[in-house]
Order: sequence, then C-alpha cells, then structure tokens
Amino acid sequence: MGFWEILVIAVVALLVLGPERLPGAIRSTMKTVRSVKQFGQQMQAELSDNLRIHELHQKLKDAEAKDMLNLTADEQAAIKELTEAANSVRPANGQVNLDPLQQKLSKDLTPTVSETAVKDENKTGS
Repeated sequence: MGFWEILVIAVVALLVLGPERLPGAIRSTMKTVRSVKQFGQQMQAELSDNLRIHELHQKLKDAEAKDMLNLTADEQAAIKELTEAANSVRPANGQVNLDPLQQKLSKDLTPTVSETAVKDENKTGS
C-alpha cells in the first residue's frame, strides 16, 4: 500500500470509530496481523520440515533398494542425518548404529541381567 491509501484508510477509520476507539482498534488490528504472520511462519516451517522428511525418506528408500551398497553422497548424507535424528530422540544407551559389527560388539559387551546381579551381589557382599 502506498502513503495515500494508508492516509485515506486512517481518515475513514477516524471518522467511523472516533478518536476514543481508534487507538484500541489499531492495537487490535496490529495484534491480529502479528498472529496471522506468526501462523504463516509456523506453517511455512512445518511444511519445510515435512518436505525435508519426505526427501530423506525417499533417499533412504533408494539406498535400501541398492542394499546399502554403492550409495551416492546424497544418500550417505541422508542416512547419516536420519541416524543422528534417531539418536537424538532415543536414550543415550539406545543409539542406532549402522555398522553390524559394532552392533554385535555392543550386544556382546552389554552385561545380562544375571551378570549384573552377580556383580551387585559381589559389591554388597551378600
């Protein structure tokens, strides 16, 4: 809007609302404009996130179709990003590892419930 359009709207608003109610109407209008802008920004961020998730999911499907062999740099980056995202929402001891050998080693090194009970029993001396 140009200067003259805003001036005409201000004069009409002053005539219609009067000087007593005009400041309240301006505050209410500004509050509404701010909330609409904030809603638009939130929707844009959510749509952007959903688009990125869809893109990563598609790259993961492509990588799985190749049996995780001979992956492009984009597919490797997508898998890395998905792994980091999965690790960020899991507890520290439930991290995702893509390396099967590393998974096997972590399972072999994790004590079983009976081993933990024996160690606790040795500590307490019971």
